[in-house]
Amino acid sequence: MQSSSGGAGRFLLVPTHPILCSPSMEDGKMGNATTIRTVLAILQWWGFNVTVIIINKWIFQKLEFKFPLTVSCVHFICSSIGAYIAIKVLKTKPLIEVASEDRWRRIFPMSFVFCINIVLGNVSLRYIPVSFMQTIKSFTPATTVILQWLVWRKYFEWHIWASLIPIVGGILLTSITELSFNTFGFCAAMVGCLATSTKTILAESLLHGYKFDSINTVYYMAPFATMILSIPAIVLEGSGVVSWLYTYDSVAPALVIIITSGVLAFCLNFSIFYVIHSTTAVTFNVAGNLKVAVAVLVSWMIFRNPISAMNAVGCAITLVGCTFYGYVRHLISQQATAAPGPRTPRGRMEMLPLTGEKQGDKI
Repeated sequence: MQSSSGGAGRFLLVPTHPILCSPSMEDGKMGNATTIRTVLAILQWWGFNVTVIIINKWIFQKLEFKFPLTVSCVHFICSSIGAYIAIKVLKTKPLIEVASEDRWRRIFPMSFVFCINIVLGNVSLRYIPVSFMQTIKSFTPATTVILQWLVWRKYFEWHIWASLIPIVGGILLTSITELSFNTFGFCAAMVGCLATSTKTILAESLLHGYKFDSINTVYYMAPFATMILSIPAIVLEGSGVVSWLYTYDSVAPALVIIITSGVLAFCLNFSIFYVIHSTTAVTFNVAGNLKVAVAVLVSWMIFRNPISAMNAVGCAITLVGCTFYGYVRHLISQQATAAPGPRTPRGRMEMLPLTGEKQGDKI
């Protein structure tokens, strides 16, 4: 078929048959879009995460505001306000209605664990360097696997357990050779790993079970976390904060930095749940470990905390172990997908996504 296009003698050829797009092409495009979304989610989460960590360490060390509960409470308040503005004012997402009983039965426990995770992270930053804290946080994949095995009764290939050995060994070497070791900060970071794993698993179940988007999750969770933390912050740190306000030289600029950290914490909370919604729990933890090198380098450039050669080797071993762990997970997931037959033997079962295949928001 021919049709004129503007002037004489000019023709546009129009095909007489429809252009067909094969299902494989559509699946490929959807797969590429999903991969791009996952990569972008992880990258923006890395940026916010490292920035918040550095600012929080700056608050504790440079501003001498040594009150981790209060800093965490400021973060939750800013997250509550930010989520309210995003949903009620800007209407970036419709509000997902949740029954009152479900708020207390599902969201409150997750908020409690999330609150513990944030507080322990800030407490560890108060006493140990960023590099050491971030290396300890790399232990999270191990705690995630152990939790899934003990509590959720999920079975893993022996390759998974073997891949955790360099992670554990690297953590031990880093801890032994850490020049700024502090027992309290170390214990806070280790317990924080357990809280991070629990939070990640609960968050994935909540997001995919209820089809929550990240903004609605923060909208419901941050007020609970503020309520949980406000009273301990006032009782344990209230007098110290008042004394700091009267004795610190440049209070106004310092308060601006503290509030800025709260605003960035809202962005971090948003990005965390966006990553969880785009990936599985273990992928989230593995991606978190890959940002350790960036956080260590940036913190060393700013704070110049001493790092011995063996300490750097321990950190490198941990990162290599995390990479190997992710590679083993990928190989086993491919084998489980391609394995013929309706069932996989119990002893060789490797549980992959916690909630099955991912789907988009259904609002």
